[in-house]
Amino acid sequence: MNTKNLVLMALLVGVGAALYIVIPGFNGGMKPDFMLTMMFIGILLFPSVKEVFLLAVSTGIISGLFSTFPGGFVPNIIDKFVTAFIFFAVVVLLKKTAQKVVVAAILAGIGTIISGSVFLGSAILVIGADIPFGALFLTVVLPAVAINIVAFIIIYPIIISLVKRSKFKTALNQA
Repeated sequence: MNTKNLVLMALLVGVGAALYIVIPGFNGGMKPDFMLTMMFIGILLFPSVKEVFLLAVSTGIISGLFSTFPGGFVPNIIDKFVTAFIFFAVVVLLKKTAQKVVVAAILAGIGTIISGSVFLGSAILVIGADIPFGALFLTVVLPAVAINIVAFIIIYPIIISLVKRSKFKTALNQA
């Protein structure tokens, strides 16, 4: 792994954590996960197994530490790990099309749905939480999907333009 790329991934995770902390919660403190948005951007920039693993573990741990969901640490780690590798598989399958903003935004929305489903499912199974999956999916996951897509559409082009001007070796430079 290139040190510059590690620094960029760390910056993405850090920005995601800062956004996650400052954005107010809704529906009993639940909030959209901007760490997820930044993880998707990191995977699009660095689509390799080592980088995806690193992004998944770091975003999972940090999301878990800042989770407002009771007992949300372990479900966050499971959710980020599963979601990262599913998203990575789709990015690898779509190759150059996945780099386009519209396609990437749709993938981020689908990834957020996967993430929310895995998180709620793992919270029910691992923690034994008695939570209404359907109600939380409708009131938390679907609004989070909309918010993450909008955030992705705003943030991704900015990061693309910055990366293209720099000397980072990303999937954008190789496309």
